[in-house]
Amino acid sequence: MRLVGDAEHPRLVTIKTGIDHTERQLSWAEQRLEELAGEGLHGFVFKKNSPSSGLYRVRVYSEQGMPQRNGTGLFARAFTQRFPLLPVEEDGRLHDWRLRENFIDCVFTYRRWTYMLEQNPTPGGLVQFHTEHKMTLMAHSPRHYRETGKLVAQAGVLPWDELADQYSTLLMEGIRELASPGRHFNVLQHLMGFLKDDLGGEDKAEMLGLMEDYRQGQVPLIVPVTLLKHHLRRTAVPEWVHQQVYLYPYPKELMLRNHV
Repeated sequence: MRLVGDAEHPRLVTIKTGIDHTERQLSWAEQRLEELAGEGLHGFVFKKNSPSSGLYRVRVYSEQGMPQRNGTGLFARAFTQRFPLLPVEEDGRLHDWRLRENFIDCVFTYRRWTYMLEQNPTPGGLVQFHTEHKMTLMAHSPRHYRETGKLVAQAGVLPWDELADQYSTLLMEGIRELASPGRHFNVLQHLMGFLKDDLGGEDKAEMLGLMEDYRQGQVPLIVPVTLLKHHLRRTAVPEWVHQQVYLYPYPKELMLRNHV
């Protein structure tokens, strides 16, 4: 089967016989999405190039049989419309370690967000969640970091449902942006600022040297982060610094920060 027609509203048609399975596929997708809604999903991986489950650049054929890579599989499109905030990715793209790390970061962030909504859906819970994710948001998108901060300042003023909906949208939009070495470097500098009065000259030079080595692509992110955590543990810093998810974003066994 393949997608045919308009990329925004394609038809799913068999190649040899020309049978149109669009309505059957959409009907099945609606039923399947209803089932998945009760599964407590925190991420979903789709199949590259699939006319039903491809997420990006799926071939859509014109009536003359000419393909363009501008489509989305029918199930994948229905899924992302039903669950717009849920982290999604394609299996083929996960071979890129940057995309893989970003996707896992999204998954764990979304899990922590849904847990907060389950356990403490209050303005205070939101303030605590945002405090813990400040540096993570800064690494992914400084703009979303600023916008979520302004929104949290209205906690207790805006109606809770409106506040939570706006925050969750900004949160997941921001986390989906790829964290760059430059942004990670800025976060490391920001956190190192809490140590400036306690680090000796040699320790400070070592820390700055490893941060620069990371920015230049000579060592993985785990190297300066590990040294930074070492100094933070030995220094009296504000408690919110120790609470930063950025320092412990996911289980260390995943080793996602070990790549150069």
